[in-house]
Amino acid sequence: MPKMKTNRAAAKRFKRTANGGFKSANAYTSHRFHGKTKKQRRQLSKLGMMDSTNVKRYTKMLSTAK
Repeated sequence: MPKMKTNRAAAKRFKRTANGGFKSANAYTSHRFHGKTKKQRRQLSKLGMMDSTNVKRYTKMLSTAK
């Protein structure tokens, strides 16, 4: 059976954490900042954690990625 390929689109968007989770950039950060509070803008600039319900799916997509 051939090796599984890493999903390259997912590999560029998500990074694995030491405890097995995934971190990624937040949505809603490209434009229309005038409608957001300073607190929202500050918190959106940080990396966010992926929801635990999606971790199994993305682990499979990134199976060969480190």
